[in-house]
Amino acid sequence: MKTIYRITGLVFALCLAAGSLKAQEADKIQELQRQLQAMQKAFEEQQRAHQQQLQAMQAQIDALAGSTDKAAPKPAPSPTDVSSVTSTGSVTASAPSTASSPGTTTRLPGFKSWRPTDPLRISRGNASLDLGLTGTFTTGGSTADDIGELNPGGHDPNNRGFTVQGVEINLAGAVDPYFQGSANLNFALNRDGESFMEVEEAWLESTSLPANLQLRAGQIWSDFGRHNATHIHGWSFVDQPLAVSRLLGPDGMRNPGGRVSWLAPTPWFTELSFTVQNSGGVATSFRGGGHGHGDEAEEEVPMGFRHAENNRGVRRFSDMLVNPRLAMSYNLTDTQTILLGGSAAFGPNTSGEGGETDTQIYGADLTWRWQAKDHQRGFPFVQFQSEFMARKFEAGGFDWDEDANGGDGDGNGFVDEGILTDPGTGLPAVLAPETLSDYGVYSQLLYGFRPGWVAGMRFDYLFGKRGLYERRGLGLADNAGAIAPVGIDLERGNRFRVSPNLTWYPTEFSKVRLQYNYDDRDRIGIDHSLWLQMEMSLGAHSAHRF
Repeated sequence: MKTIYRITGLVFALCLAAGSLKAQEADKIQELQRQLQAMQKAFEEQQRAHQQQLQAMQAQIDALAGSTDKAAPKPAPSPTDVSSVTSTGSVTASAPSTASSPGTTTRLPGFKSWRPTDPLRISRGNASLDLGLTGTFTTGGSTADDIGELNPGGHDPNNRGFTVQGVEINLAGAVDPYFQGSANLNFALNRDGESFMEVEEAWLESTSLPANLQLRAGQIWSDFGRHNATHIHGWSFVDQPLAVSRLLGPDGMRNPGGRVSWLAPTPWFTELSFTVQNSGGVATSFRGGGHGHGDEAEEEVPMGFRHAENNRGVRRFSDMLVNPRLAMSYNLTDTQTILLGGSAAFGPNTSGEGGETDTQIYGADLTWRWQAKDHQRGFPFVQFQSEFMARKFEAGGFDWDEDANGGDGDGNGFVDEGILTDPGTGLPAVLAPETLSDYGVYSQLLYGFRPGWVAGMRFDYLFGKRGLYERRGLGLADNAGAIAPVGIDLERGNRFRVSPNLTWYPTEFSKVRLQYNYDDRDRIGIDHSLWLQMEMSLGAHSAHRF
């Protein structure tokens, strides 16, 4: 009997223990559910805050772009989430959707309806990556023999026949609730048909700093003027403005660095930015390592007729490229917006020998836009944009007798070929230090006269004050006693260009552009060019304006 009691007691105790364990498990489940709900609520709050920040940034972009569209805002199309990454790193398809939307051009089996401008998104938690691609191609020709000199921009048409101006891959997305990132990788072909890849941009940007501050760091465009930071697919013309190519650089002005911007609490849009970057790379007016575009004549006679000798590297803050900018936008009326900007850039250059030489560039820009109240997809509209730039370039002293042998390196009694020579003495030239002044301006007018059609006209003018070295009648030796005069510095010669064009946007995913260029260059003459440009956009790149 005692044994039965003991067994019964043991069973009862086990039942109590099991019940207690079940109660504990139930409490634990409830606690985990409460934690999960709290985490979901926090995540939703972060998403709402992030969305508000994105909307505020879009408002800034719209203000800078001069948009005057007062119609009720349309919600941005939600990106098609074609895949998501699980916590283990595997890729799973998102739930299929049977709904179709107007304008759908492609339907992927098992995925939501997709359009070419919808982002291709890879997501994991609250981080995401949107993928996009644009391709810009040009065909045409020119009466000029030196098309590379005629079109100095790094992505301008560079050959008769076909030019691959750029095939750009864009990777962008939210890193976390505090940062977003973007990278633009550009593939192109040079004049010799050789392929090259460049990192145009790759940066990390804050989304939640206080006091209307924002920080961006990485490989970034300098915040100078209106055109400099515009990617190829955002250009309104086939080629880059001449002032940007000459004063800021063939590839524009961009380098590794950081930028802090502040949105001032004014009744109108006011943004002040301050950028610090390396002064080398493609910043050719600074320590960018030369001003040529691959032509042998330019290598023989560099800008200022001085080789890049004073590359002292980075030793202190003054060796960096410093770039402040102030931009203000104001709605003149319900249909008109004006944007004013002022920019500057300061840093060292590599001109000449010995002491430290610096460059200063100043710029002012104006953009005005009108858009009809009763517009259809943004048409009709008129937009005027103009920029003026001035460069002060300290050219150091330079002796072309670099090897102290009278320029006769081969000992045949004549100055070697390619050495700049003073005809008065027959010896290599000695250049004194001086400051060179150059100026550039462009003005462009765009008229969107009906949906999908835009007519444009741009005027470019480059001029400068001739340097003392250009007035000495210097020439290039040929290693046989002859001296060929070089006259003006082709990197600084006056020139004028007029460019009418017509652009057709068949859809928001593509464009076709026809452009004629009339060029007049000092000591070279007049040339005519005709270019046909075609472009496609896929994925996360923003749609063309309508």
